[in-house]
Amino acid sequence: MDYDALVIVSFGGPEGMDDVIPFLENVLRGRNVPRERMLQVAHHYELFGGVSPINQENRNLIAALEKELERNGPRLPIYWGNRNWQPLLPDTLRRMASDGVRNALAFVTSGYSSYSSCRQYLQNISDAQAQVGPDAPRVEKLRVFYNHPLFIEANVDNVRAVWNHSAHLVFTAHSIPESMAKNCDYAAQLAETGSLIARALNIENWDLVYQSRSGSPSQPWLGPDVSDHLRALALAGVKDVVVAPIGFVSDHMEVVYDLDYEAQKVAQELGMNMVRARTAGTHPAFVKMIRELVLERINNKVPANICAPDCCRLS
Repeated sequence: MDYDALVIVSFGGPEGMDDVIPFLENVLRGRNVPRERMLQVAHHYELFGGVSPINQENRNLIAALEKELERNGPRLPIYWGNRNWQPLLPDTLRRMASDGVRNALAFVTSGYSSYSSCRQYLQNISDAQAQVGPDAPRVEKLRVFYNHPLFIEANVDNVRAVWNHSAHLVFTAHSIPESMAKNCDYAAQLAETGSLIARALNIENWDLVYQSRSGSPSQPWLGPDVSDHLRALALAGVKDVVVAPIGFVSDHMEVVYDLDYEAQKVAQELGMNMVRARTAGTHPAFVKMIRELVLERINNKVPANICAPDCCRLS
């Protein structure tokens, strides 16, 4: 197969106060979430002027990746389409079709397997192709990369940059419902990622916790919650914590609000020194990894840990 483009597929985020409510309505469409809850989440964005960092993070990643491909190939044009906010994926595929793109590879900005982070993006791509019609390009999603050596390297560097040898290391990821977790390898993959990072740093005391849960309080979600875990560590006498959001490849609102604002506030109330490691972002190893994933597919050398056809069901 000859590929003629790469498309970055991401979640999207608002870039001003006027965007916040329409964006959240897109995110929550079809989900039974009370409007009061949506307005509570909107307040998180208000604290940052209505701007999520994710769109600029993706612009930065695309700029770095364009330089990587220009230097080392393959020389593929890079497009960008989001699930929930502009540039929306159907508009991007429409532009790709107009540019003559027929066969594209998709890099989804999530390294793990779950309905929300994998299968739903496949459905988003399919829905966008249906909107565009018969001229829509073929789009093949690149594999998950949670244990790719270069993803691990980027996270190792970022933890090392803030590491204090008296600290306790806490990895975080977005929580998902336990019913969803039963149908995918999300939790196991996160545990493997954390283990690989800790081993590279020769760190024995580390934990995997979750953040950013939503939905009905009666529905079980993966835990423990990061703030609850900070309280438990404080009771155990821990004074210094490094938090590494390995479940995210770049800063989202969930990172800057749930960790930098909310969890940091809890840590301060506990008299705990909490430092947050950077996400992979535009780390050179992470950018290089994306190129390697593209070459894997071009050269038909994808390893065996790609998703099975029935994986990552919603429930």
